[in-house]
Amino acid sequence: MANPVVAVTDHPFPDLEPTREVLAPLGAELRMSASVGAADVLAVAAEADAVINTYAQLPADLIDRFERCRIIARTGIGIDTVDLEAATAKGIVVTNVPEYCEDEVSDHAVALMLALARNVTRGNALVHGGSWDLAAVKPIYRLRGRTVGLVGFGKIARLVASKAQAFGLGVLAFDPYVDRAAAAALSVELVPFEELLGRADFVSVHAPLTPETRHMIGAEALAMMRPGAVVVNTARGGLVDVAALAEALDRGVIAGAGLDVLPDEPPAADLPLYGRANVILTPHTAFYSEESVLDLQVKAAQQVALVLSGQDPVYPVNL
Repeated sequence: MANPVVAVTDHPFPDLEPTREVLAPLGAELRMSASVGAADVLAVAAEADAVINTYAQLPADLIDRFERCRIIARTGIGIDTVDLEAATAKGIVVTNVPEYCEDEVSDHAVALMLALARNVTRGNALVHGGSWDLAAVKPIYRLRGRTVGLVGFGKIARLVASKAQAFGLGVLAFDPYVDRAAAAALSVELVPFEELLGRADFVSVHAPLTPETRHMIGAEALAMMRPGAVVVNTARGGLVDVAALAEALDRGVIAGAGLDVLPDEPPAADLPLYGRANVILTPHTAFYSEESVLDLQVKAAQQVALVLSGQDPVYPVNL
């Protein structure tokens, strides 16, 4: 075949050199979209043999106009930017990179729990502001013996479990697709969602974003939580209803929250979670380390190289 064309809709990397290196043996030509807008994406992807995608939305009407595409390689774990049904109907393989940041995200989730439990950010702000006041960061409770509830029990959640257990925390999990014995083998108690909410001191969300899971941490779920509980979300912003969360914090229904992801990124200036000492917000950095982003870039490009060479990808999602 002629040298393949690989369209890049967008990317979070410093440059595309690692991608070029992986695809160089194929003589691939990279074409970068001018923006994430549909018209710009189509301009580079309509006649491309492969598409590498990060944040740009690829709905059915756009995918239907991809004339030669054989693979859409998502540089990330989730595939919510891609209309899977449309891609499958056209025989386009969709891939992701599910393993590149498991340690980073699980570390970040535990870091948010620890920072909230120890009031680290509040104490830091006080000292930088000239105040040396233990009373201002009370109450702080011992970690050992408290309970983490994991909503979803995939690979990242399982790493969170082992790291939490190292601090003496008990671990519950809710996941309708996981066998109870598999959880028990990791010293994790699998329980119904409502029971988890009522027993956990830390509710850490690790579910995919689907129509069924959107706002699963909403007013009803928050009302079931312990008064001293905190919510941690390093998965997808849409899993937590931030308006309901703000109201729950205002009313003292729960004690705090640590969020690395939000429904809209960057968030609007009127986000109701701003300015709260009991809320930690990080700018979608849980996935990041120097090592993880290189791993992500290389593995996504490798999926493209495999498919364009007539081989099966390592991380297929649909075919």
